[in-house]
Amino acid sequence: MAYKLEGTILEVCTCNILCPCWVGEDPDGDGTCDAVIAYNVDRGSINGTDVSGRTLAILAHAPGNVLQGNWKAVLVVDDKATEAQQQALVDVWTGKLGGPVADMAQLISEVVGVERVPVTYEIHEGKGTLRIGSLVEAEMEPYRGPTGQVTTLNGSVFTTIPGAPAWVAKASKYRRSTSKYGINDVDLQGHNAIQGSFRFEF
Repeated sequence: MAYKLEGTILEVCTCNILCPCWVGEDPDGDGTCDAVIAYNVDRGSINGTDVSGRTLAILAHAPGNVLQGNWKAVLVVDDKATEAQQQALVDVWTGKLGGPVADMAQLISEVVGVERVPVTYEIHEGKGTLRIGSLVEAEMEPYRGPTGQVTTLNGSVFTTIPGAPAWVAKASKYRRSTSKYGINDVDLQGHNAIQGSFRFEF
């Protein structure tokens, strides 16, 4: 087994709620999508390297329909990772080790940077807070139904957490400073967010 990973994601993007990318439609607004997808590994190992407690984030620009690929992305690993942990995480999320993560990784045509910076990743009573160095700051909270349960999206044609339901959420704040990588800066309130859990094995 190349990897076994369990954890949660916090994701924000520039689309309105609900992001049309998840159902295979073109991004709304100007037809592009600028997203941050942060994977926090609660428990996991990659080719024998324990990566429990580490976070990897993808700061991506999709120039059109996400299923068409051609994403440009910066990969960020939290600065508490060792060199071995960083390499292992990057190998998974660039698709080098195959499996379910590689299906999404193949949509990225250009990795314009790999960084290691301080990451704050918190989920408290449903509210998610994400800070990635000076690059990203976001806060989000899922929608809830009449019984108080989170609103979920299941069986969508596109997903960053295959096999698990996505919690439909709203970002009260989404700021991204990535122009130095040739990727759009973002400063928005009240746009799409996704939360959820993942379990990847291969």
